[in-house]
Amino acid sequence: MWDQRYSEPGFAYGTEPNDFLVHSASLLRPESRILCLCEGEGRNAVYLAKSGHDVTAMDMSAVGLQKAQSLADAQGVSIETVEANVNDCAIGTNSFDAIVSIFCHLPPGLRTSVHEKICNGLSPGGILILEGFSKKQIDNNTGGPRNLDMLLDLDVLKQELAPLELAHCAEIEREIHEGTYHTGLATVIQIIGTKP
Repeated sequence: MWDQRYSEPGFAYGTEPNDFLVHSASLLRPESRILCLCEGEGRNAVYLAKSGHDVTAMDMSAVGLQKAQSLADAQGVSIETVEANVNDCAIGTNSFDAIVSIFCHLPPGLRTSVHEKICNGLSPGGILILEGFSKKQIDNNTGGPRNLDMLLDLDVLKQELAPLELAHCAEIEREIHEGTYHTGLATVIQIIGTKP
């Protein structure tokens, strides 16, 4: 599915970074080592690289990552791309100053496993920046999975991310304008968590 979507002309979710990431980026330490999960065509990774960070963009789609590399080249920055399924992705322990998860929707069992890897993979003081569609998004036609199990629940996320100190943890409605596939009023969950 993702190779097909990213093979379409243009950028499926645009080339501008996610608004919540831009709003949260001031929390990042200078020259952070950052992992962007499910990064697709690279808009967030390139934004962070332009801000001076050392960024790894991980995605299962080779087509998406090729576009991410092209976007980075066009913007005059360098990113590392890793083609991997999040299920198989080795994040390591204390490996990243920040991990970014923007609209990375996974089945419940896999999501729990990935969130455990995130908590282990952040270095002490490291930050998770996460935004995804909440279960209430199923009533909208403005983006995200049409499968309720793939959408996020705030209480479940709090449990899965319990090792982190959650400075921001909210379910809100907001306008999203990100390319063809995320457009209009949406219900999202936003989290900023720090590893003690």
